[in-house]
Amino acid sequence: MAEPRRRRSLRTRISAAATLVVAAALVVGALAFYGTLSVSIHDATVRAAETRAEQLAARIEAEGPSAVTELDDDIVQVLDEDGRVVAASEEADSGDLPNSEGSVVSYDDEPMLVVREDLDDGTLLLAVPVEDDQQTLATVALLLAVAVFAVVALVAAITWWVVGRALRPVSRIRAEVDDISADRLDRRVAVPASGDEIAALAATMNRMLDRLDAAATAQRRFVSDASHELRSPLATIRQHAELAQLHPDATSVDDLAEVVHDEGLRMQELVDALLLLTRLDERAAQPRDDVDMDDLALAEAKRLRAGGAVVDASGIHAARVPGDARLLGRLVRNLADNAARHARTAVAIGVLERDGQVLLTVDDDGVGVPPAERERIFERFVRLDEARARDAGGSGLGLAIVRAIAEAEGGSVRVEDSPLGGARFAVSLPAAR
Repeated sequence: MAEPRRRRSLRTRISAAATLVVAAALVVGALAFYGTLSVSIHDATVRAAETRAEQLAARIEAEGPSAVTELDDDIVQVLDEDGRVVAASEEADSGDLPNSEGSVVSYDDEPMLVVREDLDDGTLLLAVPVEDDQQTLATVALLLAVAVFAVVALVAAITWWVVGRALRPVSRIRAEVDDISADRLDRRVAVPASGDEIAALAATMNRMLDRLDAAATAQRRFVSDASHELRSPLATIRQHAELAQLHPDATSVDDLAEVVHDEGLRMQELVDALLLLTRLDERAAQPRDDVDMDDLALAEAKRLRAGGAVVDASGIHAARVPGDARLLGRLVRNLADNAARHARTAVAIGVLERDGQVLLTVDDDGVGVPPAERERIFERFVRLDEARARDAGGSGLGLAIVRAIAEAEGGSVRVEDSPLGGARFAVSLPAAR
């Protein structure tokens, strides 16, 4: 139930945010319109009152102050120089008008706009009713309020519907992904044909599912292969132990101890290789220092020669790379052992620094690696010659460890044809600065 609540909350937040933005814009616009209209109406009333006051002033100058007493609809008072009312129209007998220019006052319980016009020997005050103006503004304010409320409500409803429609594919994607379990990683999310961000999200989810499916498949294969590899030495130890129990006179303790020792070493090497691959997969922090690749290569050439192999080390030149000396030593040793295992007569090791990269090459004069298999041999527990690899003690993890170390140190490894006629393993690593 938590997911639907969050989804509704997102829909509500988006709708509320959009509604608030629209409401704020409409309110500001309505207030600006009302203020502009109010000022415009007021200015128009003032101009009309001033024009009427000028007309009355001209009439008074011509006919005298008594001319205002004949006015029926105008509220006019004439003041002398001392401010006393000397004449007033019939509508202006409720009291003295405020002698203030352009102000709205209450006169006879009605709002009035008072304008002033100077005379030769006094002042004319004209009061103009503004009740109609105020009623007009009140009507406009009411209409604006209703319009703003109606538009905001309409925008809220439309936004709610649009957001819900936009989030509907997300809800479907969520439901589909939620239905995918560990044993159903082959399923994928339907990608809508809209080509928008929702389609991009679905494609991203599918790519993530592809990676998870590949990782799960690799993990299952890895566990199966590891179990098979560990079962073989255990079965050998068990067979010899059972044989010793059934025929104690035919099996010596030394023979049994030798078998247990050899198979135990094989198991230990396999477990160590698996642990190393696990650490490399986790990208655990490794100590980094400048490592002399030429020293590592020369040491391996010397080791192989001590074992009777013919090794050409003339291609080893001085070169340094930043990295973990222990891991890089393991990389060179695995390649050297692989070359010695498959070589007919000779092995060649070379180290060269060029264009900011250090290139390590290990060649043999064996049968080589078919182009179709040059990528697969770096997978775990892959052997191109099962019988020979097992007899030689190989676990099928050596080249997988080489690739993992090379990538962990920021480099790469590839297989090529060797000038010696067999295979060349070339490792490229960034050179030390």
